[in-house]
Amino acid sequence: MQTVRKRRSPPSSAQMSSPSALKDHSPPRRKHFHLDLWMGLTLQNWILDFGRPIVMIILPLEWFPLNKPSAGDYFHMAYNVLTPFIMLKLIERSPQTVPRSAVYLCIITFVMGASIHLVGDSINHRLLLSGYQLHLSVRDNPIIKDLKPASLIDSFELLYYYDEQLGHLMWYIPFFIILLIYFCGCFSQAKEQTLPVSGWLLLGPSALYYWYLVTEGQITELFLVTLGCMGAVWVLQTRRGLALDSNGRFLLLSFGLALLLVGLWVGFLWDDPTLRAKYPGLVYVPEPWSYYTLHIKNTH
Repeated sequence: MQTVRKRRSPPSSAQMSSPSALKDHSPPRRKHFHLDLWMGLTLQNWILDFGRPIVMIILPLEWFPLNKPSAGDYFHMAYNVLTPFIMLKLIERSPQTVPRSAVYLCIITFVMGASIHLVGDSINHRLLLSGYQLHLSVRDNPIIKDLKPASLIDSFELLYYYDEQLGHLMWYIPFFIILLIYFCGCFSQAKEQTLPVSGWLLLGPSALYYWYLVTEGQITELFLVTLGCMGAVWVLQTRRGLALDSNGRFLLLSFGLALLLVGLWVGFLWDDPTLRAKYPGLVYVPEPWSYYTLHIKNTH
């Protein structure tokens, strides 16, 4: 008998395009508490952002001449690289699909804003070493108001605008948008997750840094809008029967505790006439470093 060999016909295009024929071999997204990312984000925020002006005060000036980058500038450069990287890794672990184009645009804007702030803050630190007072406006500073020609004062006000206004907005708006996008993806029909012990231990340092970010960055309105959006999303998704996972819960609790700390800070400095004069707007939230130059540095 002759054996008849049968050739298998190649699958048709319809079969190849069917959902059953395409299998997703990518690993499942992890839904546990992302301790490594939250810990890394908190540590680098404290060291590279909060610790930046401190290291410039502690290290001898002779090590970093005024015409060269300071230690704080190198800290800022590292922050501008590590923070976007951690934010992207956080988005990668989102249990839900997120708009990647919006995330990439936010990351690009974030890096640009933080880089603008790097330049302005570097020059601002050198002004501090020359007697610049943070609790005073640019024109009221003793080392600025007598400059000749007077048009130089406009240049320093432009520097202040890039440093404290435009740089902060381009830095912080995309930062909070990314966190909000991530938070919106933390809901599912799975059983509600409780915050682990590691999350509770990390909650205090995380919230305290957000307090510093809001007060020193002068972004109270942006922070309140972001927290309000998180609260609205949480109420809406809860009514739909969806549960918030441990990562979203950690983020929401961090923001809520930071809001409490901001309120305590404002109450502590409510009757300070000098800071009231510098922050005359409807929202009165003094900067910690302005408090330092006014009440701590000037007394030593």
